[in-house]
Amino acid sequence: MSPPLEISSVLQGGYAHPLSRQWQGRRQLTKSMLMYPIFITDDPDAHVIIKSLPGQARWGVNRLAGFLGPLVQQGLQSVILFGVPLNCEKDGRGTPADDEHGPVIQAIRLLRTLYPDLYIACDVCLCEYTSHGHCGILYQDGTINQAPSAERIAQVAVAYAKAGAHCVAPSDMMDGRIRSIKQGLLDAGLGNKCTLMSYSAKFASALYGPFREAAGSAPSFGNRKCYQLPPTGRGLARRAIARDANEGADIIMVKPALPYLDILADAAQLTPDHPLACYQVSGEYAMVVAGAEAGVYDLKTMAFETVDSMIRAGATLILTYFTPQFLEWLPA
Repeated sequence: MSPPLEISSVLQGGYAHPLSRQWQGRRQLTKSMLMYPIFITDDPDAHVIIKSLPGQARWGVNRLAGFLGPLVQQGLQSVILFGVPLNCEKDGRGTPADDEHGPVIQAIRLLRTLYPDLYIACDVCLCEYTSHGHCGILYQDGTINQAPSAERIAQVAVAYAKAGAHCVAPSDMMDGRIRSIKQGLLDAGLGNKCTLMSYSAKFASALYGPFREAAGSAPSFGNRKCYQLPPTGRGLARRAIARDANEGADIIMVKPALPYLDILADAAQLTPDHPLACYQVSGEYAMVVAGAEAGVYDLKTMAFETVDSMIRAGATLILTYFTPQFLEWLPA
């Protein structure tokens, strides 16, 4: 006969009911925590399916109302825009990135008019707009030229803010770009009007493949391992998080999410007074969908399990391609 349990060992009564199971979490997923990544191309009538990213597409500005209108009615509260220029002349400094007639600035202005309450964030990077596909300006030997890179990134961010973006989110991982952007926003009179969300701990991951197809942003030579963080670099990530918070970031982000939950928890400890975002990136999303299609698990159950783990680690904002499904699955 087994010895009697200590009273303190009896836990199951605390989560015997579905509602009491929900109470075990410090935070529950809500619609306000979701930010939907949207790919905007420079063909205004485009709707191009992205094969490696199930259910996602590139959109032209003329198609946005038909696409986003039903989602806004379901409770969509925020989006992040990624420009996908296919018909522009690219160069070494990413000149088309802040073109007033480019897809991102056009989309900002349209969405501000169509959906005044929709929160609009913009990814800020040069890789989609440079002839070489890297995220900054290069020296002749192909290495990153830090100072002009940070300056150029800041110019693009300020242009998006002037167009009406509520949030600019630099994903380039150039040293010093947060300080440059913050100063640029202040100089433009936008420092108290536009949120600065930093991809502070962005790792050099194999999980970006579908995104690079979607955005046409693969580098033409080499890789991005000299500016994106090495997957083993926990200490480096902690330093980057602290640096960006000190330079003026309003929101800290970790990317990818699921393989880096320890970094997410570190960020919550290092910057407890900042909102904390994570990006469930294209490869993470595609893996969950593929597993469900193979019958390994139920899609809805696994989508919630992955996102709940991010929230448990400390995330208060989730960038995810599952946003349309979550809008259906979550209560109004």
